[in-house]
Amino acid sequence: MPELTQHKRFALEWIDERPRRFSDWHMKIWNYHEPAWREYKSARAYCELLRAEGFAVEEGSGGMPTAFAASWGKGGPVLGSYAEYDAVPGNSQQPVPYPAPREGVHPWAAGHTDPHSQLGTTALAGVLAAKATMEKFGLKGTLKFFGEPAEKVCGSKPVHAAKGYFDGADAFISYHPHFTNTAILDTQCGSYWSAVFTFETLEPEKWIDKSLVPTKHTSHAAARCPGAIDALCLMYTMTKYTKEAMFPHSRRRADGQPVPRRRRAPDAAAGIRDLFAARVA
Repeated sequence: MPELTQHKRFALEWIDERPRRFSDWHMKIWNYHEPAWREYKSARAYCELLRAEGFAVEEGSGGMPTAFAASWGKGGPVLGSYAEYDAVPGNSQQPVPYPAPREGVHPWAAGHTDPHSQLGTTALAGVLAAKATMEKFGLKGTLKFFGEPAEKVCGSKPVHAAKGYFDGADAFISYHPHFTNTAILDTQCGSYWSAVFTFETLEPEKWIDKSLVPTKHTSHAAARCPGAIDALCLMYTMTKYTKEAMFPHSRRRADGQPVPRRRRAPDAAAGIRDLFAARVA
């Protein structure tokens, strides 16, 4: 491995000197264990911390109450990362290495078993280390850090992207807990897509011929208007089973050639990885 530059060495040492800070932060988010779109405490905690660190913070970015967009520095390059902090319903778990639902909550309550609590903490540590390094050595550039709620349901990232929050970035670091330390120059987890479909029955009173209702003193004898919910269920069922029966199809270049499954990052990407590296004890 090449000798680390003084900048990378400083960033790694900055993190190593603060294990308790980031371990405590991880447990703070862990103990909130808020499910998708309900991460109010987690998002607020991140926003308060980032403001204290000198970041300009937009709460509720993209019209999403539990999302945020934070920025520090000026000029280029523009480097970004993000925190996820939604817990998974049905995964209530104490911080022990065996199945043990939390005490005092329902066994099916949400829990951080992925854990997004660690994902967000480590990305935060990397961004703060990069900021400290840039201040120490007078490095130019802009750091962007996003709060991405509801990741497990493909929630906020497509909204941020569609509304231009990621425009102008030179590089993004996507961190995820893994049993090895590596960096890949690729799209993690394939194509990230999301859409919102709305089904409405605007005139339910016209659903049935009222002359067919056997009694006139109650509407409960009439068939309910099931059109919207039927459409939703049919769309979900057909889409799900179609998807499950398809071969991977999203990893194609513009010329139609398949993209290799994994590629090692070049030196430049490895350098960014090292700068953002976070080792939480």
